[in-house]
Amino acid sequence: MNPIGVTSAPRSVTLHKQPGKMYRVFVVEDSPSIREALVGNLESTGLIEVIGSADSADAAWKDERLATADAIIVDLALRTSSGFELLSRLKSSPNFANVPRIVLTNYAIAIFRERALSLGADYFFDKSLQFDQAVELLEKLARGHAARNVPNV
Repeated sequence: MNPIGVTSAPRSVTLHKQPGKMYRVFVVEDSPSIREALVGNLESTGLIEVIGSADSADAAWKDERLATADAIIVDLALRTSSGFELLSRLKSSPNFANVPRIVLTNYAIAIFRERALSLGADYFFDKSLQFDQAVELLEKLARGHAARNVPNV
């Protein structure tokens, strides 16, 4: 584990991917190393496909793949904008009403948590202390998604 609590390599167990049945996640994170670790850990579950990423609120909002996400991970401190800006946009759009918004930030202080939750964040994690819990939550959401999408035989 590196100093910020991010596992450097994805988990060793990889399930077989099932095209079209994967839980689609969009990542808004400006740090390439954090983004890479996050993508690796999520995709190693075999249940999650990271369908896109952006390093700013504007870039995420303009990316057409955002609209196809089953969940969105948002960092609060971005290079040219803030995650609060994106959360506000997502909250104001009915298209994202049922899409879980997960904040993963190094700024996990009470006032930021309250603001993020008021702007529609569903979950709030401290990037340096709760990285693994965020991945576990997304895996749980993906398992629920997969169970709901099992065809009746």
